Amino acid sequence: QVQFVESGGGVVQAGGSLRLSCAASGSTFSARTIGWYRQAPGKQRELVATISARSSTNYADSVKGRFTISRDNAKRTVYLQMNVLKPEDTAVYLCNFPLTLAPWGQGTQVTVSS
Repeated sequence: QVQFVESGGGVVQAGGSLRLSCAASGSTFSARTIGWYRQAPGKQRELVATISARSSTNYADSVKGRFTISRDNAKRTVYLQMNVLKPEDTAVYLCNFPLTLAPWGQGTQVTVSS
């Protein structure tokens, strides 16, 4: 059973930065593409960034140039460095394997004040 534990969220002013972490257990990690999602109140869950087993990355247009996804396979952890945060980045951030979704973790709340 895969388990994800997300952390690193908080309240930050617009223009600030946060670094999120997601630790995965119970499944093969290094060979799988993993991604960060976010869900804002009243909106659909959005895939914002992915990183493949070979560390190829992709980003949603809304975060391109501001967010950076990375992974540490030895720690079974994926990170999301978020810079130049905007109020519209406010959401719960979660991680998962986009090609074969596993049960969702609790996520970590990011709130950006203007």
